Amino acid sequence: MVKSDGADRKKTRKVAVALPAMETAPERWLRTIRLSGFAFTILALIVLSLVVLAPSLRTLVDQRQQIAELEQAVKDKEASVADLEGEVDRWSDPAYIEAQARSRIYYVYPGEYTYLVINPDESESDTTTADGAPISDEIQTTKVDWLQSLLSSVVTSGVTDATPEELDE
Repeated sequence: MVKSDGADRKKTRKVAVALPAMETAPERWLRTIRLSGFAFTILALIVLSLVVLAPSLRTLVDQRQQIAELEQAVKDKEASVADLEGEVDRWSDPAYIEAQARSRIYYVYPGEYTYLVINPDESESDTTTADGAPISDEIQTTKVDWLQSLLSSVVTSGVTDATPEELDE
Protein backbone atom coordinates (compact mmCIF):
# COMPACT_ATOMS: atom_id res chain seq x y z
CA MET A 1 0.00 0.00 0.00
CA VAL A 2 1.32 3.31 -1.05
CA LYS A 3 0.70 6.35 1.01
CA SER A 4 0.01 9.62 -0.59
CA ASP A 5 0.61 12.98 0.99
CA GLY A 6 -2.86 14.33 0.42
CA ALA A 7 -2.77 14.61 -3.32
CA ASP A 8 -5.65 12.22 -3.63
CA ARG A 9 -7.85 14.37 -1.49
CA LYS A 10 -10.72 16.01 -3.22
CA LYS A 11 -9.99 19.55 -3.84
CA THR A 12 -12.80 21.92 -2.76
CA ARG A 13 -13.19 25.38 -4.07
CA LYS A 14 -14.63 28.25 -2.13
CA VAL A 15 -16.97 30.43 -4.15
CA ALA A 16 -17.96 33.87 -2.98
CA VAL A 17 -21.70 34.47 -2.78
CA ALA A 18 -22.68 37.72 -4.39
CA LEU A 19 -25.37 39.89 -2.83
CA PRO A 20 -27.99 41.38 -5.08
CA ALA A 21 -26.57 44.36 -6.88
CA MET A 22 -29.80 46.38 -6.60
CA GLU A 23 -30.30 46.54 -2.86
CA THR A 24 -32.96 49.03 -1.80
CA ALA A 25 -32.65 51.37 1.14
CA PRO A 26 -35.29 49.58 3.29
CA GLU A 27 -33.57 46.24 2.74
CA ARG A 28 -30.23 47.69 3.73
CA TRP A 29 -31.82 49.31 6.83
CA LEU A 30 -33.54 46.08 7.89
CA ARG A 31 -30.28 44.11 7.54
CA THR A 32 -28.47 46.54 9.81
CA ILE A 33 -30.99 46.31 12.68
CA ARG A 34 -29.58 44.53 15.68
CA LEU A 35 -31.75 44.02 18.73
CA SER A 36 -29.75 44.41 21.87
CA GLY A 37 -31.01 43.60 25.33
CA PHE A 38 -31.61 47.28 26.02
CA ALA A 39 -33.63 47.79 22.80
CA PHE A 40 -35.71 44.69 23.56
CA THR A 41 -36.39 45.94 27.09
CA ILE A 42 -37.49 49.36 25.83
CA LEU A 43 -39.75 47.73 23.23
CA ALA A 44 -41.29 45.50 25.90
CA LEU A 45 -41.89 48.54 28.16
CA ILE A 46 -43.62 50.40 25.34
CA VAL A 47 -45.91 47.43 24.58
CA LEU A 48 -46.64 46.98 28.30
CA SER A 49 -47.48 50.66 28.74
CA LEU A 50 -49.83 50.50 25.75
CA VAL A 51 -51.61 47.47 27.21
CA VAL A 52 -51.93 49.16 30.61
CA LEU A 53 -53.00 52.59 29.31
CA ALA A 54 -55.33 51.55 26.47
CA PRO A 55 -58.43 50.94 28.65
CA SER A 56 -57.88 54.23 30.46
CA LEU A 57 -57.51 56.10 27.18
CA ARG A 58 -60.69 54.50 25.84
CA THR A 59 -62.56 55.53 29.00
CA LEU A 60 -61.21 59.05 28.60
CA VAL A 61 -62.37 59.25 24.97
CA ASP A 62 -65.83 57.89 25.89
CA GLN A 63 -66.18 60.39 28.72
CA ARG A 64 -65.11 63.28 26.47
CA GLN A 65 -67.72 62.24 23.92
CA GLN A 66 -70.39 62.02 26.62
CA ILE A 67 -69.40 65.45 27.94
CA ALA A 68 -69.69 66.92 24.43
CA GLU A 69 -73.16 65.41 24.01
CA LEU A 70 -74.27 66.76 27.39
CA GLU A 71 -72.91 70.22 26.60
CA GLN A 72 -74.88 70.20 23.34
CA ALA A 73 -78.01 69.16 25.27
CA VAL A 74 -77.44 72.04 27.71
CA LYS A 75 -77.11 74.49 24.79
CA ASP A 76 -80.35 73.17 23.28
CA LYS A 77 -82.17 73.53 26.60
CA GLU A 78 -80.81 77.06 27.06
CA ALA A 79 -82.11 77.98 23.61
CA SER A 80 -85.48 76.47 24.53
CA VAL A 81 -85.56 78.46 27.77
CA ALA A 82 -84.74 81.65 25.86
CA ASP A 83 -87.62 80.96 23.45
CA LEU A 84 -90.01 80.35 26.34
CA GLU A 85 -88.87 83.53 28.09
CA GLY A 86 -89.59 85.43 24.87
CA GLU A 87 -93.03 83.83 24.76
CA VAL A 88 -93.66 84.92 28.38
CA ASP A 89 -92.58 88.46 27.50
CA ARG A 90 -95.00 88.52 24.56
CA TRP A 91 -97.87 87.28 26.71
CA SER A 92 -97.10 90.07 29.20
CA ASP A 93 -98.05 92.62 26.54
CA PRO A 94 -101.81 93.47 26.61
CA ALA A 95 -101.81 94.23 22.88
CA TYR A 96 -100.49 90.73 22.10
CA ILE A 97 -103.11 89.14 24.35
CA GLU A 98 -105.85 91.12 22.58
CA ALA A 99 -104.54 90.14 19.14
CA GLN A 100 -104.41 86.47 20.12
CA ALA A 101 -107.94 86.56 21.54
CA ARG A 102 -109.27 88.21 18.38
CA SER A 103 -107.55 85.73 16.04
CA ARG A 104 -107.96 82.51 18.02
CA ILE A 105 -111.38 82.78 19.62
CA TYR A 106 -112.84 85.59 17.47
CA TYR A 107 -113.17 87.91 20.44
CA VAL A 108 -114.88 91.27 19.76
CA TYR A 109 -115.67 94.20 21.97
CA PRO A 110 -119.29 95.01 22.70
CA GLY A 111 -120.79 96.85 19.75
CA GLU A 112 -118.34 95.44 17.20
CA TYR A 113 -119.33 93.07 14.42
CA THR A 114 -117.14 90.32 13.08
CA TYR A 115 -117.46 88.48 9.80
CA LEU A 116 -116.05 85.04 9.17
CA VAL A 117 -115.32 84.40 5.51
CA ILE A 118 -115.08 80.73 4.60
CA ASN A 119 -112.86 79.91 1.60
CA PRO A 120 -112.14 83.51 0.59
CA ASP A 121 -110.33 82.39 -2.58
CA GLU A 122 -113.37 80.74 -4.14
CA SER A 123 -115.79 82.88 -6.10
CA GLU A 124 -119.49 83.19 -5.23
CA SER A 125 -120.59 81.93 -8.65
CA ASP A 126 -118.98 78.52 -8.15
CA THR A 127 -122.08 76.46 -7.26
CA THR A 128 -121.05 73.06 -8.60
CA THR A 129 -119.05 70.20 -7.14
CA ALA A 130 -115.75 69.00 -8.54
CA ASP A 131 -117.49 66.55 -10.87
CA GLY A 132 -119.87 69.25 -12.19
CA ALA A 133 -123.01 68.32 -10.24
CA PRO A 134 -125.00 71.26 -8.88
CA ILE A 135 -124.86 71.95 -5.17
CA SER A 136 -128.21 71.72 -3.43
CA ASP A 137 -129.38 72.18 0.14
CA GLU A 138 -131.77 69.22 0.00
CA ILE A 139 -130.99 65.78 1.37
CA GLN A 140 -130.11 63.31 -1.34
CA THR A 141 -129.69 59.56 -1.30
CA THR A 142 -126.43 58.02 -2.34
CA LYS A 143 -126.15 55.53 -5.14
CA VAL A 144 -123.56 53.42 -3.33
CA ASP A 145 -124.36 49.93 -2.03
CA TRP A 146 -122.80 50.15 1.42
CA LEU A 147 -123.11 46.43 2.08
CA GLN A 148 -121.19 45.58 -1.10
CA SER A 149 -118.51 48.16 -0.21
CA LEU A 150 -118.14 46.71 3.30
CA LEU A 151 -117.78 43.13 2.05
CA SER A 152 -115.33 44.24 -0.63
CA SER A 153 -113.23 46.01 1.99
CA VAL A 154 -113.17 42.97 4.28
CA VAL A 155 -112.19 40.60 1.47
CA THR A 156 -109.50 42.97 0.17
CA SER A 157 -107.94 43.43 3.62
CA GLY A 158 -107.88 39.67 4.22
CA VAL A 159 -106.41 38.63 0.89
CA THR A 160 -103.97 41.38 -0.10
CA ASP A 161 -100.27 41.61 0.74
CA ALA A 162 -100.22 45.39 0.33
CA THR A 163 -99.46 47.69 3.24
CA PRO A 164 -102.13 50.11 4.51
CA GLU A 165 -100.23 53.03 2.91
CA GLU A 166 -100.33 51.31 -0.47
CA LEU A 167 -104.09 50.63 -0.10
CA ASP A 168 -104.78 54.32 0.64
CA GLU A 169 -103.29 55.33 -2.69
